[in-house]
Amino acid sequence: MILILPDGKQINKEVNREMKFRSLFIIMLLLSMIFVSACSNSKGTQNEGANKKETIEFWTMQLKPTFTDYIQNMINDFESKNPNIKVNWVDVPASDLQQKMLSAVSSKTAPDLVNLPVGFATKLVSMDALVHINEALTKEQQDQYFAGGLKAYTTYDSKVTYGIPWYLSIEETLYNAEIFKKAGLDPNNPPKTFEEAAEVAKVIKEKTGKYGFYPSLDLSLPLRYMVMFGAPLLNEDGTKAAFNTPEGLHMFQYFTDLYKNDLIPHSIITDDERKGIDEYAAGNIAIFSTGPQYLTQIKENAPDVYKDTLTSEGITGKSGLHNMSVQGLVIPKQSKHQKAAIKLALFITNPKNEVEFSKLTTIYPSNKKAIEDPYFTQLPKNPEPTDRARITGAKELENSEVLVDFKGNTAVANELQQALFDALQKSMLGKLSPKEAVQEAESNWNKILENNK
Repeated sequence: MILILPDGKQINKEVNREMKFRSLFIIMLLLSMIFVSACSNSKGTQNEGANKKETIEFWTMQLKPTFTDYIQNMINDFESKNPNIKVNWVDVPASDLQQKMLSAVSSKTAPDLVNLPVGFATKLVSMDALVHINEALTKEQQDQYFAGGLKAYTTYDSKVTYGIPWYLSIEETLYNAEIFKKAGLDPNNPPKTFEEAAEVAKVIKEKTGKYGFYPSLDLSLPLRYMVMFGAPLLNEDGTKAAFNTPEGLHMFQYFTDLYKNDLIPHSIITDDERKGIDEYAAGNIAIFSTGPQYLTQIKENAPDVYKDTLTSEGITGKSGLHNMSVQGLVIPKQSKHQKAAIKLALFITNPKNEVEFSKLTTIYPSNKKAIEDPYFTQLPKNPEPTDRARITGAKELENSEVLVDFKGNTAVANELQQALFDALQKSMLGKLSPKEAVQEAESNWNKILENNK
């Protein structure tokens, strides 16, 4: 039924106004409900994300049980500062790491962060299996590490850095202060270059009858000497030998002259590096370049020689470079937690953690800021040779790098190493002139490199 009122027009206006108001109220109410629901859902999603933990797997190489407490405490500290990340630490024997890593990559079960030596890491780079650190880290983050450490995990063409250096070791010169005094030499002024070492060796031999200098020719050492003398081992693309230069010839001539003039033991051609350590510990030689880790062995086996030992920066040549060994951290591309892995790698290599690790063993930090710690700058009261060695080595790090680096090609490296040694031996024994020996080494290197393309 329709009622027609006297003022029907006015009433219709009131009804329309009321209906519009009710409709607007209902719309606003619905919008409010939708907004509250969305906020509730968003908050719930955020809470779920905040409570969700990432678990990353971290592999180290043979650090248990010696460093179990250090690594575990560091992980606990990291997790407390990053409550959304859990670290599963797996320690792998050194002999198994390469095969386990290859198997993990092949089966797509690679860990998120791995302590991987330089040589083997290169193989994974050739498989494009590792994150490019030069893209994942800012320039500022990369610049916190010693250049030599980063270079060790950089491709030969310098285009890709694939690892973060963790801990380093370097070579230093140990010298017997008592023998120096007997020869009338100043023990506070040791030789710093190969040329100075030859002069000191001559004086010590004349004054004491002992050998002043023992430059081991074991393993890759002749190749390191070549780089120290200022001769590159390979051309820019790594396809040919590059050491047939005046500097390379000088290196061959230098060792040939030492040998012919009886300023180094003739057995040096067949002795390994261990023999040099034993001869130094026996007090038979005055100068020996080696890692500071051997000082502990000398202290135990020859306390009198240890007491007389001083240290200086490693002897070098024209290049001014010192040799460095590097252990680092890599992140497989398969990792689904790359950002968390990078965060852990940066935490492991921060100054505080690196200094603490260095205090447990004879290693050096890769982080430049860590070297500013008093542990590396100030001698304790009544310092021992190991304390002096630590301070000395810290000063070398800016000018140290991996001098012999064939980027993981072990087979080629061994062949090249042997070819150079064979040629040097012929020169020292007088079978070839130094010039002929360098040319023979160059020719053999080029054949090896051509056959392994």
